[in-house]
Amino acid sequence: MSEMAKAAQQDATAHSPTAKVTVIPAAPPPPRRKRRSRFWIAAPVLVATLGAGYYAWSRYGSEPAATMITETVTRGDIESAVTAVGTLDAVKSVDAGAQVSGQLKSLHVGIGDRVGENQLIAEIDPASIENRIEIDRAELAFLEAQLVSKKAQLVLKQANVERQRSLVAAKSAPQAMLDQAIADYTAAQADVRAIEAQIRKQKATLAGDQVALGYTKIYAPMAGTIVDNPAKEGQTLNANQTAPTIVTIADLSTMTVKAQVSEADVGKLKIGIDAYFTLLGQPNKRFTGKLRQIQPKPDTENNVVLYYALFDVPNPAGELMMSMSAQVFFVEAAATDVLIVPSGALHTRRGADKPMQVTVVAPSGTTETREVKVGIRNRVSAEILNGLEEGEKVVVGTESAGTRTREGRNTLRGLRIPSMF
Repeated sequence: MSEMAKAAQQDATAHSPTAKVTVIPAAPPPPRRKRRSRFWIAAPVLVATLGAGYYAWSRYGSEPAATMITETVTRGDIESAVTAVGTLDAVKSVDAGAQVSGQLKSLHVGIGDRVGENQLIAEIDPASIENRIEIDRAELAFLEAQLVSKKAQLVLKQANVERQRSLVAAKSAPQAMLDQAIADYTAAQADVRAIEAQIRKQKATLAGDQVALGYTKIYAPMAGTIVDNPAKEGQTLNANQTAPTIVTIADLSTMTVKAQVSEADVGKLKIGIDAYFTLLGQPNKRFTGKLRQIQPKPDTENNVVLYYALFDVPNPAGELMMSMSAQVFFVEAAATDVLIVPSGALHTRRGADKPMQVTVVAPSGTTETREVKVGIRNRVSAEILNGLEEGEKVVVGTESAGTRTREGRNTLRGLRIPSMF
């Protein structure tokens, strides 16, 4: 078969429906990389970057520029004072006690009662002392009777001496009789003097018991108020060792403030300087006086040395009571109706010894640094003697959204971390 015939036969076979076809598979495509895993790795990094950017923008990018805090120069009062804590006590008080032993028969006053000087306040049962007085009087009567007898014997002895002297002179009696008569007379004189001494002693005993009888009635030694009453009616009082206190009387018309001043401040105090205090219940009311004493002996509490400074204040209304706590101020210097600025507005130029400076804000908004002369100064305010005028504004610090600077100190103010999503 010719070459053309073979080719025709193969072509017919290929187009025949019953022909078998052998398919050779094509080469597989290259595998694709998993992009999803890369996305989950990059997403947290992207979120963190966006969050940090937002926080920085909200914290710093949106923060306005720092603004100045200003205060107006005003007129007012100022003082420099040493502060202390004290307690109130009566300027004068006394314990009225029993000077004799016995049962407290009656008590005529109570705590809070006002009494006058020499007013009867209590009585002690006088029965035992009255019995002693009766015995003293009887003993005195007995001694006085003995004295009469001894004096009669003395007169007799004296007459015998005169008689014996006459007999001896007439040589009618021996000298021994005269000597015996003189001896008897001298002994009789001694007996009289002894009885007289016993009588004086008995009179003194009687007078002492009569004084003791007077002590059974207790009178107020001073006018004042009864502030304590340790003894009760019916109680037996023993005054042999110590005088038991029945009541305590205090003069509350004037009160003493006993303030504790630290050793660092006590040197600033001078006798006669003005002082005042306020009470816990009346913080806006001042009670004034003048320093009258600094006690030389201090107290030591927790290794802190404290001296007591005392001054008196009148108490006509009776609103001040014993043991009240007081916030005390000892005024070193004071001025009224002067120019005042906050102490935080003052600063010292570097390298300068004396001049103090303030930063003044003009109405146009510009600032100017001025030297000022300062008078009285405390922790809050300062007196300006010259360099400023009333109504001018001075800078006391700066303020921004996150921080505030005042009196040379930076303090965090309202730091808040914003949400990141």
